[in-house]
This record gives sequence, C-alpha cells and structure tokens, in this order.
Amino acid sequence: MPKNSKVVKRELDDEVIESVKDLLSNEDSSDDAFKKSELMVDDQEEKDVDVEEGSDVEDERPAWNSKLQYILAQVGFSVGLGNVWRFPYLCQKNGGGAYLVPYLILLLIIGIPLFFLELAVGQRIRRGSIGVWNYISPKLGGIGFASCVVCFFVALYYNVIIGWSLFYFSQSFQHPLPWDQCPLVKNASHTFVEPECEKSSATTYYWYREALNISSSLSESGGLNWKMTICLLAAWVMVCLAMIKGIQSSGKIMYFSSLFPYVVLLCFLIRGLLLNGSLDGIRHMFTPKLEIMLEPKVWREAATQVFFALGLGFGGVIAFSSYNKRDNNCHFDAVLVSFINFFTSVLATLVVFAVLGFKANIINEKCVIQNSEKILKLLKIGNLSQDMIPHHINFSSITAEDYSLVYDIIQKVKEEEFDSLGLKSCQIEDELNKAVQGTGLAFIAFTEAMTHFPASPFWSVMFFLMLVNLGLGSMFGTIEGIITPIVDTFKVRKEILTVICCLVAFFIGLIFVQRSGNYFVTMFDDYSATLPLLIVVILENIAVTRIYGIDKFMEDLKDMLGFSPSQYYYYMWKYVSPSVLLCLLVASVVQMGLSPPGYNAWIEDTAMEEFHSYPTWGMIVCISLMVLAILPVPIVFMVRRCNLIDDSSSSLASVSYKRGRIIKEPVNLEGDNTSLIHGKSPSEMPSPNFGKNIYRKQTGSPTLDTAPNGRYGIGYLMADMPDMPESDL
Repeated sequence: MPKNSKVVKRELDDEVIESVKDLLSNEDSSDDAFKKSELMVDDQEEKDVDVEEGSDVEDERPAWNSKLQYILAQVGFSVGLGNVWRFPYLCQKNGGGAYLVPYLILLLIIGIPLFFLELAVGQRIRRGSIGVWNYISPKLGGIGFASCVVCFFVALYYNVIIGWSLFYFSQSFQHPLPWDQCPLVKNASHTFVEPECEKSSATTYYWYREALNISSSLSESGGLNWKMTICLLAAWVMVCLAMIKGIQSSGKIMYFSSLFPYVVLLCFLIRGLLLNGSLDGIRHMFTPKLEIMLEPKVWREAATQVFFALGLGFGGVIAFSSYNKRDNNCHFDAVLVSFINFFTSVLATLVVFAVLGFKANIINEKCVIQNSEKILKLLKIGNLSQDMIPHHINFSSITAEDYSLVYDIIQKVKEEEFDSLGLKSCQIEDELNKAVQGTGLAFIAFTEAMTHFPASPFWSVMFFLMLVNLGLGSMFGTIEGIITPIVDTFKVRKEILTVICCLVAFFIGLIFVQRSGNYFVTMFDDYSATLPLLIVVILENIAVTRIYGIDKFMEDLKDMLGFSPSQYYYYMWKYVSPSVLLCLLVASVVQMGLSPPGYNAWIEDTAMEEFHSYPTWGMIVCISLMVLAILPVPIVFMVRRCNLIDDSSSSLASVSYKRGRIIKEPVNLEGDNTSLIHGKSPSEMPSPNFGKNIYRKQTGSPTLDTAPNGRYGIGYLMADMPDMPESDL
C-alpha cells in the first residue's frame, strides 16, 4: 500500500507541474481560449449570443430564418399605405414626371445614407432603439424612448386605417357593391334618392355616412361607431397574434403580407391598361411640368416623402436589423430596400393613374352627354342657331372630340352671353387635375372606379386585402420598434408585453372610432410624428458623427462588413444629410406656422367638406402630441447629466481578460465615447456579480457539471478565491 501511495502521489505531482506549466508558459497557445471565453462587459465578439443580467443561462437572441425573410420584413415595413395613396398625389401635384428628379436626388442624399446608418447601428449593437443610442451615449438614450413614443402614437391611428380597410373588405362580397348606387328613401307617399347622396356621390356618401357615420365637428363625438369598433378590435387581434412570438411569428407572415401587394398591383396594372382612358391617365401623370420642379415646396415635400417612406426614426429599421448576424452586408440591404421602395411607389402610381384615367373617361362621357342635351334644348328654344353646328355632328352619338369642337364654336360666337348658357368644357385633364390623396383616394376615388370594372366585387376584395397587407407590414415594424427596445432594456417577457401593448392601444384607439374619429386621425397624422421624427433622426446623425465619431464609425463598418464603405457616406453623414435635415425641419416648422391648424369637416346638409379650425382644447392636444413625443430626449439627458439615477454601485468596474490576467478599470461615468467594438457604456453593462451571469463557457468545451466559478476551464474567473492576487493566475 505505501508503495502504491507513493506512485499515486508522484503522478499527481506530475499533473500539477504540467498544469502550472500550461498556465505560466503556454499563454500564446491558450490565447484563443481566452478570446472565446471573454467577458461580455468588455468585448462582444460573440455573434449570436447575449447574456441577460440576472440570469444564469445564456439567452440566444432570435435571428431571421433567412436573408429573404429579413429583406421582406424591411420592405414590408418601408412599403406602406403612403406608397399607394401619398406618392401618386405628390407626383400629380408637383410636376408629374418631373417630381421624380428631386425625389431621386433626395433619396441619394438623405434616404439611403440614413437608412444605411440605422441598419448598421442596429446590426452591430444588436439592440432596439433604446439600447442602441444608450450604448453610444447614455446622455442621448432619450432618442430611443422618443422613437418608442412616436411609434405608439402612429400605431394608434394607423391600425384604425387597417380597420377601415377590413370593413370595406368585408362589404365587398356582394354584387352589386353597396357603394355602387345611392340608396332610396321611402316615405308614406313616394320613394326618393337620399338627399345627402344625391348632392355628392354614391361612394362619397357610403364613406362618410355608412362607414364612418361621421359627425359635423371634432367637438361632437357622437358616441362609438360599433361597426368600426369591431373592425379595430379585429385589426389589433391580428397584429397581436402576428407579433406575440416576435420575428419567429411575424417573419413567416411577411412572405404573404409583403409579396401579396405586388401581385395585386401587377394584376391591377394589367387590368387597368386594358381599360378605356387608362393611357390618358398615365400620359397625364408622366407629362413633366419642369417649371414646377424648381419651386422650394416641391423639394420640401419630396424630402418629407423620402424620409417617411423609408421609416426613418421609428426604430423599426433598427429593431429588424438587430436580429441579423454582425457580418451581414447591411450596405447592400440599404440600397436594395430603398430602390424597391422607390419602384413600388412608381408601380403604384402607374396603377392609380391608369384607374383614375378610366374613371375620368367615364365621368367625361357623362359630362358630354349631359351638355349635349343642354345644347339640343338651347337649339329648340332658339338661343342657339343651327347654322353654328357643323353638319357632321350627331348629338345622339357625339364623341368627346366633336363636343369639344362644338363647345369652342359656341364660346367664340356667344362670347358675351356664354356664361349664362351653363355649358361645361368636359375635358379629361380637368378631371385628372383634381388631386386626391389618402382616404379620399382609397375609399372614394379608387372605390368609385372599381364599380365600373367587370366583376367589380373581385377587384374590390383584392384591393382592400392589399391595403390590409400593406398596413400590417408597416404595423409589424412599428410595433417591433416599441417591443424590441423595451424587452432589451427592461428584460420583460415579449409575449406579455405584446399583449399589454395591443390591449392598451386598442382602448386608447377607441377615440378614433367615435363618429368624430376621422378628425382625430387627421390630428394625429399631422402632429404626432412629423416634427418629432425629424428631430429624432437629426439627433441620431449627430450622435454617430459628432459624439461617437464618424472616423470610428467608419472603422466599425469596415470591421463589420469586411470592406470600407465609400467615402460618399462619410461626407453625407458628416455634412450633407444633417444640413438637409435641418433645412427640412425649419421648412416644416414654417409650413406648420403658416398653415392654419384645422381639419376638413363633413357637413351633412350641404354634402360637402368645410374647413374648421381646431378648438382651444384641440390645439392643446396637438401641441401635447409633439411635446410628449420629443420630451424623453431632454429628460434622459438631464437625468444622466445630473446623475439623478445611480445605475451602478460605487465599486462597478469594467472587467476584462487580457492574456491570462484579470484587469479592473474604474468606470467612467461620463462614458460617452464608448466604442462599438471595444467597449460598452456603463448603463448597458451588467454588474460584475461574480459567480453568476457574466461567465461564459469556452466554445466547444465538453458539458460538465461546472460550478459558476468554472474550475474546469482556463477562461473562468475563480471567484471563490478572494485572496487571489490581481496579477497572474
């Protein structure tokens, strides 16, 4: 036994000597192991793993199933209802085809560079908007909170529009469509057409009276519209179910919600081109009015459209990109999504004006028939001479060209008394020049045109299903811009937060489904997002280029992408983009100051819209929306500046491994110069609670029953040995 004991002792001594040699003389060979086991608080080299504070297990951040799924999510977020009902209106209003020139220039100056910037910071830091800007500079952490507030405001009324689309979608499964003709009213003696509908049109009446049952002013709430309340509830249920598992659930839906609108747009374009008068609409659309292009207003509206079309400042872009791998080529993504967005807008414009050209042709034919009958009456009573009418004109089957010829002749001959005759020119261009946008385009003009389509219920179902999908794609990004930052920052369960967020939003959103709800939608659309988002994106640009440092950011991009981005972005980010954004902010403030704050109210007696100024309480609400949206920025700045909240204990230190040594560095509470690669801000750092959550096993190490201090691995800190010196292990 003694002999065997000596042998065992000698073998143990040899193992100890070898272990000491490994620790003291083989530092280089173990360097890779140290890198793989490095602490999160100093360097985040791991690609897909995040460690949550207070947890003993590693939490893998969700990731996209494929690059296609991610691209579709970004396209679905950026391509929304504005591409269908805002861009065509701006084209028509601002010079037709000439409007595309300033739009493309501004897309290259502010659109793509700022979209690239948001994609890059989200992908590199792998956090939502709150975590990203808090990481770069804790004093500017309020930028992320401001983005969340704006997202919440926009989500409140944006989902109401989806509810409207759901209502029209549900009403489209009948023939004829319910908005095809004016309803008849019966009384004891006779039947007559509804006066409000007769004074306007069937589609206009259906929108204001049947769908919205709108009140005559903002102050007259009129109670809840139960039909729209049910539709709003359905919209929020759809959003909640799609978002409850994050990108695991919403990502799969993107394949349908992002691609289906393109199928519908292409079908509408093919069908529209086969309609009589569609080419007149497209020709009118792309006829450039170069003199209008030079007006400052055109450039301001183009810049605003570029800004909102890409979803800048909302936080959705950052949230989606945070689920990417860090070596993903986000530059390619930025260019691709931006141009997909642009070409989608052009495609939607072609569709809209092909259909509007068809509608204008129908209205023009009715105008020609009605005015031809007037001319025949004037000929019978002798107010007009038969000699002035060309012999080849047949009023029973007169064409638009023949009527235009007769109209010009009568106007020249009866120049002095022409106005009293009550004749109209009946020009297609006059009808096409009636610019419509937003709900007026989708729920009135386009809806009226579809009533003249063969198989109109089918096209109506397709159109409103497309609007629902466009809206849902944008809503997914908007809600992600709220959920992801809060989950990353406060470590709450995503499922619970999603349900609570949707419930709260639904109950607040009931103000939009009152009879006066449409006026509140207009108020929120005008005041809740425009100025706050401009300020947010300006601060984002300043945070990256001035506070963090444009040179360091370019180095980070090189490390992440594997190549150096073009110097074009350097100058855009540092000089051009912030200057253009500041000009846009000033122009928006001036425009808001010059335009009287108000809304268009629908008056039942006259069946017309009438401009009303906001009451005093309405103005207070408008101002409060803007203030509340941007208020987090100064609040967080002051809290950080004055150290009103102590995020960490006095012994908080930055702990790192350097070639077999433990290095402690005192925390710099002012840490605004945190590197995206080499460090982390104090507010984002988990406290070094030794023996708990900051340890990471070596990659590829065998699964052992390891204590938190990691005795079996060289990369583990021996926290149970308090007397160990801080120099060498």
